[in-house]
Amino acid sequence: MEIRVRFAPSPTGQVHIGNIRTAIFNWLFARHFGGKFLLRVEDTDLERSTKEAIDKLLECMEWLGLNYDGKIVYQTSLRQSHEEAAAKLIEEGRAYKGKPGEDGTAPVLFRIPFDCENIPFVRTVGAAEYELHPEEPVRVAYSGVDFATVSRKGKAVPTAACLSGFKDLKIFDPEGVEIFDLNFALEDLKNGETFSFENCAKITFTRREVFYNDLIKGELAKPLDSMKDLVIVRSNGSPVFHLANVCDDIAQNVSHVIRGDDHVENTYRHILLYNALGAELPLFAHMPMIVNNAGKPYSKRDGDAFVGDFREKGFLSKALFNYLALLGWSPGDDREKMSYEEMTEAFTLDRVKSSPARFDMTKLLSLNGMYIAVIPVDEFVILAKEFVCKNDWAQGIDDSKLEKVAALMQSRTKELTNTDSWKYFFSSDFEYGGKQFRKQFKHEQNRAALRLVGDKFASFSQLDSEIISKVIADAEAANEINSGKLFPVLRLAATGAAGGAELDQTLILIGPEECAKRIDNAIDAYLNSEKA
Repeated sequence: MEIRVRFAPSPTGQVHIGNIRTAIFNWLFARHFGGKFLLRVEDTDLERSTKEAIDKLLECMEWLGLNYDGKIVYQTSLRQSHEEAAAKLIEEGRAYKGKPGEDGTAPVLFRIPFDCENIPFVRTVGAAEYELHPEEPVRVAYSGVDFATVSRKGKAVPTAACLSGFKDLKIFDPEGVEIFDLNFALEDLKNGETFSFENCAKITFTRREVFYNDLIKGELAKPLDSMKDLVIVRSNGSPVFHLANVCDDIAQNVSHVIRGDDHVENTYRHILLYNALGAELPLFAHMPMIVNNAGKPYSKRDGDAFVGDFREKGFLSKALFNYLALLGWSPGDDREKMSYEEMTEAFTLDRVKSSPARFDMTKLLSLNGMYIAVIPVDEFVILAKEFVCKNDWAQGIDDSKLEKVAALMQSRTKELTNTDSWKYFFSSDFEYGGKQFRKQFKHEQNRAALRLVGDKFASFSQLDSEIISKVIADAEAANEINSGKLFPVLRLAATGAAGGAELDQTLILIGPEECAKRIDNAIDAYLNSEKA
């Protein structure tokens, strides 16, 4: 069997990470088996599926390296085939016109077949019954059964389902007398007759269910008495997603439908449509949802949720691809950072988890940092400069110094917007303050030691690690400060920050004259704050 999978988005704006993860899983599956990865744009929502939205989708896929096979298929171009399929189903009695609206137009509904004993994915479960609410009528028609069960509080719970769900249906009154037997009324129902009964107490029937083997979740089943006949064409004549989706998968010879598990309910109905259209079923695999820390579907409220958000913040495409591939799938070992080739080689559906995948920003940042750390320095400089130059303070900075700063900070960069914090290498336009600043500068011996460091730095035209180490050690000894205790004080004075790269390399890049000025500024800032 030739492996043929498809990514079938409905682009209406930004591309959600959940949608693009679906594309990634399909892409990896196709590439692992040497199959085809098809792109079908479901653009039937003409108001929202704009050219701009489609362009964003294609740009996103290109950025992530999701190359597709063949030409893009646009669903709007296939509408005629959808309409022909609906007409064929009506002609064969597998679909019917619903109740007309005020304008006289009516939707088309797919009839879940009553005679489904020979359908290989429908089976008999056994006898079933419902207690009925006595104040609500029971209505039986070829289009379905309407009734009301009884809640725990004794209230009516309206229920409706397709007729196929109620094989051998019988209705009983409060005295237990049978008042309706479907087996004797089936032909009348097929001829359009409807039956309605008041004061009913119970129904009994033979339960049947539709089932299939999901390649990720295992066997799944749904009782037919919990399903309704399905609208496949709207009153305005436009085909519904369900019909269009199935028709297009048939037309494209899709072998595996790999999608999010929010489509599980759709699949029960889709496989009945496949059968009605005389087509062979593809294999289905439903991926786990991406959730937040509370176990709810991950959305914009939880943080960045669109691919464009991550790109704008300086996440690398390979890192985002890698992380999303691991959301719900494991290569079977402890690997986290994996190349496209490694993921392609390892990817199989039997290693996709059925439980929800929790989005963890900390892990993504860590993985992105791993990717940033190993790209060539010259490439990182180009990327970093693009982000640095978005800041006002970066106007006119020296490129050679930027290259040196980038080389120093590359291994410490988790996302390219971290370059915003590089300001202190190029500008002293920052404020001193905060709990740590006050804690370090309140000690006179620290300030005295800093003055010695500043005076000594001012005597040098440039700094190196040996000079810095000796100057600090001498200042500590002269002021009876334990070795190494002056480092955090000096860092705060030179950068305004409590952390960063190696102090000596940082000071070298800032320069001796500028370091001396900043030491004076820091001490003055502390003393002035004490006077205020």
